Amino acid sequence: MKEEMKVKKEVIDADGIRRAIIRIAHEILEKNKGTEDLLLVGIRTRGIPMAERIAAKIKEFENVEIMTGSLDITLYRDDLSKKSEQPIVHRTEIPCDINDKKVVLVDDVLFTGRSVRAALDALIDLGRPQQIQLAIMIDRGHRELPIRADFVGKNIPTSLSEVVKVKFAETDGNDSVLLFDKE
Repeated sequence: MKEEMKVKKEVIDADGIRRAIIRIAHEILEKNKGTEDLLLVGIRTRGIPMAERIAAKIKEFENVEIMTGSLDITLYRDDLSKKSEQPIVHRTEIPCDINDKKVVLVDDVLFTGRSVRAALDALIDLGRPQQIQLAIMIDRGHRELPIRADFVGKNIPTSLSEVVKVKFAETDGNDSVLLFDKE
């Protein structure tokens, strides 16, 4: 994070993240009546390890390998000019044709809904899925667009002066969800 912020509290520990991933994996299987035509797509950055963990749990439960991909939404953001003059664009890696697939977009925090809107635009540019669903670890409220998650790890009501940070071992060295006060 650019500015120095003080941790207000840890809202989910590593065990809580593990349980949320297991529950989300079960809910995805139940809603989709199994694994047929299922594709998990993680939104960069922290949606990727979350998607991979969900896929690993589904494999554990169903003994079926679920394809996972990664989606870079940098150029689809409506705040691109505010973020950076020279944005860093990463690769979008989708392992198959998304036409007629049940795509589950995966991200760490749902806040205003603008990142999800950008992800929907990026995904639609790749094809026409049968269905698009949304799995997130934290829903913190404050939507600016009519977007709702299908699968939620935890709802954490926040104020606009707070920041939620999801940490995964793959990207941050440990698993936790932290709440910060902007100062």
